[in-house]
This record gives sequence, C-alpha cells and structure tokens, in this order.
Amino acid sequence: MNNSTGCLANATVCDGASCVVAASNFNDILSVVLSAVLTILLAMVMFSMGCNVEVKKFLGHIKRPWGICIGFLCQFGIMPLVGFILSVAFDILPIQAVVVLIMGCCPGGTASNILAYWVDGDMDLSVSMTTCSTLLALGMMPLCLLIYTKMWVDSGTIIIPYDNIGTSLVALVVPVSIGMFVNHKWPQKAKIILRIGSITGAILIVLIAVVGGILYQSAWIIAPKLWIVGTIFPVAGYSLGFFLARIAGLPWHRCRTVALETGMQNTQLCSTVVQLSFTQEQLNQVFTFPLIYSIFQLAFAAMFLGIYLVYKKHYGKNNKKLPESEDNETVAESSHYKVNEGFQPQEK
Repeated sequence: MNNSTGCLANATVCDGASCVVAASNFNDILSVVLSAVLTILLAMVMFSMGCNVEVKKFLGHIKRPWGICIGFLCQFGIMPLVGFILSVAFDILPIQAVVVLIMGCCPGGTASNILAYWVDGDMDLSVSMTTCSTLLALGMMPLCLLIYTKMWVDSGTIIIPYDNIGTSLVALVVPVSIGMFVNHKWPQKAKIILRIGSITGAILIVLIAVVGGILYQSAWIIAPKLWIVGTIFPVAGYSLGFFLARIAGLPWHRCRTVALETGMQNTQLCSTVVQLSFTQEQLNQVFTFPLIYSIFQLAFAAMFLGIYLVYKKHYGKNNKKLPESEDNETVAESSHYKVNEGFQPQEK
C-alpha cells in the first residue's frame, strides 16, 4: 500500500484515491476461462427462457409494438437523460460523465429476461424488447452519445463496438429461437427445460456478480461520487420505466417487465466501449463504473423481486386476485399467467 496516495503498491496508474491495479496472469487466464463458461451458460439459460415464449404472442408484440415502443422510449429516452442529469447534478469529471452516459445509452441486458420470469412478467414482451433494443442500439447509441456528450468530449473519440453488439444480438436471438421452437413442438418438455433454466439463470446472475468482484478488485477504490451515481442510476431506471409504462396504460405485469428492461443495462457492452475509447491513464478514473452499476442493478433488482414475492404470497395466492385482472379482459391470456408454468404440477 502506498501511504501517500492510498493506492496499492502494484498499482500502475494512481490519481488520488483512484487507482488501476495491473492484472495478474492468473486473472487473465481466469477471465478467459470464466468468460467462455459464462457465455455457454448464458446461451443455455436464454434457450430455456425461449421455452416460455410463444411464437404467436411474440409476433403479436412485433405487429402491435405498443409495449416495445414504451420500452424504446425508456431505453433510449429516459436512461441517457437520467445519466446526463446525474452527471451534471454531481459535477463529476467530464470523462466520468461520458462513461455514465455510455452506460445510459447501452441496450438492455439479458439478465432482465431471467428476472422478468421470476417477477411473473410478460416473457414475450421481455424477449422482444431486449432483441429490439440490441438491434436499434446499432444506430441509437451513436445518436444518443452525439447529443449528450458533445459538451464534454468529441463524440468521434468514442468507439462503438458494432461487432460486439452483433454478437450479443446473435447470442440472444439464436438460443431463444430454438427455445421457442421446442416450446411449439414439445410443450411438456419445454416446461422441464424452463424449470431447470430459470434456477440456473438465477445462480448465473449471482455468479457473474461474484466473479466480477474478484477479477476487478480495484473497483472498490474509486471516486465516491461515482459510487453514488452508480447507486441512483439503476433505481431511477427501474422506477421511471415502471411509472411511464403504467401511465401509458400497460397492465401491471408488463409494467414490471418494462421496468426491468429499462434499468437492467448491458454492462459488458459498456465495459467494451470504455476500454476501446480511452487511454490507460483515463481508464483510471472510469473503468470500474460499469461494474459498480452492474452490482447495484442486480442488488436492487433482487430487492424488488423479494418485495414482489412477499406481495404475491400475501395478496396473490392465485393469479386471479392480482391487479392484472382489473386492467383488461385479455390479460388472462398473457404470458404473465404462464411465466412460472415450469413449476406447476403436470396436468393429467
């Protein structure tokens, strides 16, 4: 430990209380291995989530994209704006503000699909929103960054990894499509796959958070303002997404879905953009913000899930008693009532 700066002795770049520690060979090897394993596991989980999506209802959201449009407004309207407001309000450094905005301009992450399952959300809407936001990010990310970052930096210096976005899109669409096919052809087998995949997905979310904390231990040494921004940002996304969806007239289960899709960002994509766009010295001040956001988005999502499960236990012992039934007559046919079907007794 360097007593004069508060940084570790092996830190490569130091600036006050912030530092970047050189990655060890062990961390490099561990990162590659775990990245490969987690990618395979994530593909399997998304395959299982696809087993809960019905082709007809999925295409229905595409043909009548009111829910998707609300999600689009939240994803590329609310989140970049919230990032901009937080950056100005806390008067963070320009380079830090740019990274906060990069996070706000990223599409939704696949973890939102897993959590949408556990909160009895509309899985058809969740998957369609994640797919559309990832596809639209190819154009909306550069546009939003051009609008919001020009007061701090030339937007041309920010490198958008289009190949990574394309890879994310393929990694989402292919396993989900296969899962949808399985659900269409063998619905009973799809229930079993869904049951296993939902539990695996919950474990995977926790595993990713733990692994990130181990690989990037320097994340815990960073400017306090970024900690505060990283705490408020996902909560604002969840809350504003929920309320906007409710104001737009969506039923409660779709409001929960839109909320998760809004606040749950693709932090891995953000990390890639940051690493490609900044020098080693600049990374000192910003590199760990995506990890901070990831930790808090998962923590608050877990809290919201816990609150919902307690509510459901006390007030919704059967789905007909839940508020969704008050919104419209067609809600009873939505995925909300089938989302946990993998845990229902087999029909005889």
